[in-house]
Amino acid sequence: MLLEVRGGHFGYGEREILSDINFTLHSGEILAVLGANGVGKTTLLKCALGFLQWSKGGTFIDERDMREFKPVDIRRRIAYVPQAKNMNLALSAEDMILLGRAARLSVFSQPSKEDRRIVDETMELVGISYLHGKKCTQMSGGELQMVLIARALCTKPEIIILDEPESNLDFKNQLIVLELLKTLTHSTGVGVLVNTHYPEHAIKIADSGLLLIHHSKNLYGAIRDIISEENMKKAFQVKVHINEMEYGDKIYVGVTPIEVQSDGSGI
Repeated sequence: MLLEVRGGHFGYGEREILSDINFTLHSGEILAVLGANGVGKTTLLKCALGFLQWSKGGTFIDERDMREFKPVDIRRRIAYVPQAKNMNLALSAEDMILLGRAARLSVFSQPSKEDRRIVDETMELVGISYLHGKKCTQMSGGELQMVLIARALCTKPEIIILDEPESNLDFKNQLIVLELLKTLTHSTGVGVLVNTHYPEHAIKIADSGLLLIHHSKNLYGAIRDIISEENMKKAFQVKVHINEMEYGDKIYVGVTPIEVQSDGSGI
């Protein structure tokens, strides 16, 4: 599957938030979206999904304008994972994940044994079988995030779009989520579009990147080309140092913020 945004613009009234957004996501690839707070990362995801309408440009699925598809057909091909917070539904992990099968059911259908088998299979794939009967309101942020990812996977989508999946998680759970996304693209061929605040995380898992920059041209390309010291300073107004560290047989990249580089416009 191919997901594209071509010449996307979005704003409220005369205030333009997103300008000339262009990117391509293939099956089996990860595209990371980065940028400072308030630059429009979550808005971009909502526009790409069709939750908000582009004022110019559009989203395309396999060369067809998304607006030509029925909503149910989009839900079967593209799954959305919101941030794991403010979850007040006292559903068990099993029932929450089962909601992901709704896109595959007709209006008056009830979940079948096959649907429940897929839930069990997905929980095992994600590594959360131990959460089967646990209520979502009793879960940690990391556990809930994994449940929401499993719910998305239950749809058997071709693309998964995630809004800051590692936010508010500790180091261990951040790594678990990142490794899961990377494993999923390799094992299932699903394409992943993900927002993140962490440049190191983008380098760790992503193939390509889209860097949103206030009042400037956005940058899109290979992730290691996008995340440079010059580009980070331009996008975040922060001087950073990028270094590589060899550990075992792997190279790890660190992005260390050094100091604020104000442009005089204030925060």
